[in-house]
Amino acid sequence: MVNDEWGFPREQRGAMKITNLTSVVVGAGMRNWVFVKITTDEGIVGWGEATTEWRTHSVVGALEDFGPIVVGQDPFRIEHLWQTMHRGQFWKGGLVTMSAISGIDQALHDVKAQALGVPIYDLLGGRVRDEIRMYDHLGGGAPEMVYGNLPAERAAEVAVQSVEAGFDAVKILPVPVVGALPTGADLRHAHDTMAAVRAAVGPDVDIMVDLHGRCTPAGAAEFARRLRDHRPWFIEEPCPPELVDELPSIAACGVPLALGERLVGRSEFLGVLKTGAVAVIQPDVCHCGGISELRRIAALAETFGVSVAPHNPLGPIATAHNLHFAAATPNFLIQEQMRNAVPWYDDVVDGALVVRNGKTAIPDGPGLGLAVVESEAAKHPFVADEQIMSTHADGSVADW
Repeated sequence: MVNDEWGFPREQRGAMKITNLTSVVVGAGMRNWVFVKITTDEGIVGWGEATTEWRTHSVVGALEDFGPIVVGQDPFRIEHLWQTMHRGQFWKGGLVTMSAISGIDQALHDVKAQALGVPIYDLLGGRVRDEIRMYDHLGGGAPEMVYGNLPAERAAEVAVQSVEAGFDAVKILPVPVVGALPTGADLRHAHDTMAAVRAAVGPDVDIMVDLHGRCTPAGAAEFARRLRDHRPWFIEEPCPPELVDELPSIAACGVPLALGERLVGRSEFLGVLKTGAVAVIQPDVCHCGGISELRRIAALAETFGVSVAPHNPLGPIATAHNLHFAAATPNFLIQEQMRNAVPWYDDVVDGALVVRNGKTAIPDGPGLGLAVVESEAAKHPFVADEQIMSTHADGSVADW
């Protein structure tokens, strides 16, 4: 058996070959969307997304580094290509590398499903549900929400707009940049924001609270206790992701915890799951290793009785891939979308997501069921990422 320089058996390759791997960068306000395009010699084009805030150039460079490994290979061999990119070189993992792998992996799934004439979820075992529940990240409708300093009344207005648009679940970020322990003013702001949103949307809309990893474990526990009476569905990223051993003390406050947007690969999730403190994990299909690794992470979580709500404040290609994952994953809970990230969100792709009664339909195939309209994407070129830096009142660096 004759192998090529990357160890691929030549006589076992399929007829189709990858001819090109490129990226399409779209300036989308707070972040640049990084779309990944794989072209084949049969004319099939697959799309993925590797959007990584403040790392756009790095991720595009990593995609270029993977070009010699991917081009010329059989796109049907998704797992072998994933293993080659992840394990076949000396330097492994890391956010930038895994984001590039994630985008390529998504695009490969799109190519293969198109070639077979089926939706991507059929490659993942087929549908296990008939519709997908969505929630709206309110930071898209009110960018000040991301900083945690949006007035309570305005947060309530934005939440009502989401409910009127068809959502029955929303996520708010009511916690400003805080010190080691929140002040009375910090706690009042978070409580008043949560109370205003709850009063505005009523008892039946689920409200998720994002602490954005800004708090110490003790601070997160204070916020959890203060917000508990208004029934947050879960509290997201209560403290910096490396403080895994502290999660049980926060969970003891009686509010379900969710986290995972800054974790890559299943090994990092395993450490979190072993604590028994999380109710929901939130891997990001653009960072965790693509659909291939997202599926493995979900299966791992299922053995711990934990649900999956993929993180996704990113572009429409990532959203579409998440919907295929959701369609085929038993322990899927709910899907995030930042619907108001930019007013032309749907223009850069050849389809639009419609949410009715908090849910959206299963995507149609073949493949992803969505493609980038490159002429529209070109209208929104790369824009240097806004460098958001947070500091405490005394000028010291804070977790953003």
